[in-house]
Amino acid sequence: MPSIQLNSRIEPLQRKPAARFTIGRDNRGRWVVADRDGLVGGVFISEHAARHFAADECGHDAAQICRADDSIVLQFGPLDRLQ
Repeated sequence: MPSIQLNSRIEPLQRKPAARFTIGRDNRGRWVVADRDGLVGGVFISEHAARHFAADECGHDAAQICRADDSIVLQFGPLDRLQ
């Protein structure tokens, strides 16, 4: 099974609008994986963990993963409501 190099570059969101997963940070600095389809996702302790999760979910298809620009804040709804 091909794998995504964990130190490989993931293209910014603006260049890959068809990507299923977006990796970025929430308003508290936590790493978030957001699914375009809203089926899966999560909050992670590191970018490495977020990338690993997204890669596993899309069969290691690098075209399905993008990294949000640092100026974009992602949200993972359920955790934001618990606070």
